[in-house]
Formats: sequence, C-alpha cells, structure tokens
Amino acid sequence: MSVLATIGVLALLITVHELGHFLAARLQGIYANRFSIGFGPVVFKYQGTKTEYALRAFPLGGFVGFPDDDPDSDIAPDDPNLLRNRPIADRAIVISAGVIANLVFAYAVLVSQFGIVGIPDSFNYQAGILIPQVVGDNSAAAVAGLQAGDIVLRADDLVFAGTQNNVQGLVDKISTAPQQAIELEVQRGQERLNLVVTPDLTADGQGRIGVQLAPNGSVTYRRPHGLGEMFSLAATQFQDMLFRVVKGFQMLITNFKEMASQVASPVKIVEWGANIADADSGNLFFFAAFVSINLAVVNILPLPALDGGQLVFLFIEMLQGRPVPSQIQEGVMQTGFLLLMGLGLFLIVRDTAQLPVVQQFFQ
Repeated sequence: MSVLATIGVLALLITVHELGHFLAARLQGIYANRFSIGFGPVVFKYQGTKTEYALRAFPLGGFVGFPDDDPDSDIAPDDPNLLRNRPIADRAIVISAGVIANLVFAYAVLVSQFGIVGIPDSFNYQAGILIPQVVGDNSAAAVAGLQAGDIVLRADDLVFAGTQNNVQGLVDKISTAPQQAIELEVQRGQERLNLVVTPDLTADGQGRIGVQLAPNGSVTYRRPHGLGEMFSLAATQFQDMLFRVVKGFQMLITNFKEMASQVASPVKIVEWGANIADADSGNLFFFAAFVSINLAVVNILPLPALDGGQLVFLFIEMLQGRPVPSQIQEGVMQTGFLLLMGLGLFLIVRDTAQLPVVQQFFQ
C-alpha cells in the first residue's frame, strides 16, 4: 500500500505540473489540443470537445500539446489564438505555469499537513538510529550491505539507547574512523544482522559511509493554534525545502563526479517514498511537497526539452526581435528529449536492479 500511495503521489505531481501549462493556456484563450500523462503508446484516452486527454505507457512525465505544429490541424496558421502567434509574455506564462503550479501545490500540501496531521510537538526516542536512505551505489554503506529502513543498534562497543544524541554519536564514530572497519549490529524487520562497514576517506580527512541518518522513534502531534500558525509554519518549511533543493542542484553542478550517483529515477523515488510511508504515513505530505519542489526546480533549468530551455528561446527572441528558426528549436528540443529519455531509462534500469527484491531474486 505504501508503494501504491507513493506512485499515486508522483502521478498527482505530474498532473499538477501539466495542469499548470494547460490552464494557463486555456484561460488565455490559447488552443491546447492534447493533455497527456506519460509518454509513448496510449493506454487510455478520452476525446473532449477541444482536447484529447490521454494516459500513456511510460510514466516519465507528461506534456500539453498545441495545434501549432500539428499537420492535421484545420486552424488557420495566422489564428491569433495559436500559441506561437501570442506575445512573448503570454507564451512565457504558459511555459512557466507548470513550475509555478508545483511550487504553489507544495505550499498547499504543507498547509494541509499541519492542518490534517498536526504540528510536530515532541519525539519519542527509541533504541537505535534509522537509515532513511543509502546514498550511492559504491558507497561504503552500500558495499557493507546496509539498506534503507535499517536500524543501527550498535557500532563496535557504542550502543545506541533511546536518546536524542544517538545520531551525533554515530556521526562522530564514522567521521573519526576513515578506512577503519566498524562492526554494526543492525535491525532489519525481524532480523538482527552483524555488518562491517569501512568508512571512505574524504578530502578533509574524515570518514564517510554514504547514508542519511535519523533518530529512531515516533513523533507526537498537536492541533495548530489557528490558521495563522499553519500558514506561517508552512511558509517556513517551504522556504527551507526550496533552499535545500536549490543547494543540492548547485552541489550537483559544481561537484558532478561525486554527486552524480545521487540522481534518482522514479523507481528510486518510489522506494524512498514507500520507506517514508512505512515509517509514518503522515510524512507522505512532506515527501509530496519536497518532490514537487524538486520537479519545479528541475523544469526551470535551462536545458533542452525542459521548460527552462523553452524560456531561453523566448529570451533570445526578445533580445533579437524575432524568434529562433523553428527548425533549430525543434532540433534542439528533440535532441534534448531523446537524451533525457535515455537518461531516464538508464536510471530506471539501474535503480530497479538495485532493489533488494530484485537482488534477492538473482541471488
């Protein structure tokens, strides 16, 4: 159920993004003849009076189609309601509306989180340290066999009781023992495992194993003190999430070699979301908001086939007073689309092969 819930969240986020484009066009009177979730062969479609709505086989995104370049369209080429015939400002609104929709949706989800689930009030610490995520295929943690959802109960002679200092204790243990074997006692479901991890040596001389760490336990919630607290806390949480996402992309660009392994496919995102839902279903709100912000930031990047790439063409048109030739735009966008699809399929195959159930099957 947690996997299905996570898939549902991702599908909702894609739909929200595409609805942003679609509604921005329709509310301005611009023709939009296709609304699709996914790419590739059509699984289901419905033909409305003005638009074809479709669900396609590969859930790697979605698109809104316009009749501008449709050879079968019976709309006159000089019709002012074709997207290409609209002023730059109108087109910019349509292109950027998906990003705006994801950001607004993320904030609305956080408000809903505080209103429905409540506001975190205290934390009930339990023995051990939770590993929400193992980062990198070749990290020390992955090599040692650690998995997302594991609970570290002991590191050598350091036992982690139910206190708030557990995480810092393990961080200190790892950072001060580069290239030294550490024996871990791990709780995985109903099993107790003994694993040996050898922290990698970082550039600053400290140890690192490539995991995220979190306290083990449960959160207690309280009801908000009115709408003002809900909106204020949601704004603070939204700002923090946006900052972390932007900083993460900056690190990816400036330190690509080390950070590239953290780029994830929908398969890995579903795995993370399922682990989060298993730990606390209320955290799916935060998961949805965080992924929605990620989707917004990714799409605003100035890369071909993304919204940011189309905005770059509009900016060039504004500077030179005429649009970039359509053949060049189509060539760049199609090449970018193929590269992104190829990357997406590669990541899906990689992340699927790393799923514990798949590895157990081949073993």
